[in-house]
Amino acid sequence: MQSLSVESDNSPARQKKISLTETAYVSLRARVLSGSLRPGAEFSELELAEQLAMSKTPVREALGRLVAEGLIEAFPRRGYRVTPVTVKDINDLFAIRAMTEGTAAAMAALNLSAADLDRLEALAEARYDPQQGESVQSFVKANRDFHLAIAEGANNSRLLALVAAHLDECTRLFYLGAVSRDVNPETSADHRRIVDVLRLRDPDLARAAMVEHSEHTQKGILRALISSDTTALTL
Repeated sequence: MQSLSVESDNSPARQKKISLTETAYVSLRARVLSGSLRPGAEFSELELAEQLAMSKTPVREALGRLVAEGLIEAFPRRGYRVTPVTVKDINDLFAIRAMTEGTAAAMAALNLSAADLDRLEALAEARYDPQQGESVQSFVKANRDFHLAIAEGANNSRLLALVAAHLDECTRLFYLGAVSRDVNPETSADHRRIVDVLRLRDPDLARAAMVEHSEHTQKGILRALISSDTTALTL
């Protein structure tokens, strides 16, 4: 009897498929987070496959991952939609951020080294041009690095994971807010104040400064998105 040939899990064909799926996932996720695919935008697998110059299969698998992350919504026989941004989403996310990052800042105040604080001070000076996409991207990354560095200073891996997860969820809000208005002055001022307080090694003051910063960011994003007619904010 002729034996059947079973393709190895590590075969070149399978590795190419995995690579295409990952490429599609990274590209589409970046488009959603940066606002290139705006909240509420509808599209089909075929449209995205043509844009990415690949077949529908890796695009479908990438979209499945984004659906699981809550960034994309799937509608049978209709296609897909970028999950809209709602006021409740923003309020819920920042309520959690205030709690987790406030606690992280309080713990980090007692742990961060002088070198850590100097790095935070440098990150606090990050600025951007709202009209330049790469500039906005660098600014959003610097903002994430600033908040993660403080969370890392708490020396609590579970807390760090929570902060990182909610920062990821907030990424597209940061992008949308940063292109809707110039947040350079308020962000730099808040970040510098947080660093100054961390240098005092006072956990209570550090917590209060971080919570206040979270509230400022929340209010600023809400104002920007409500006043914009292109963000598909759902009230």
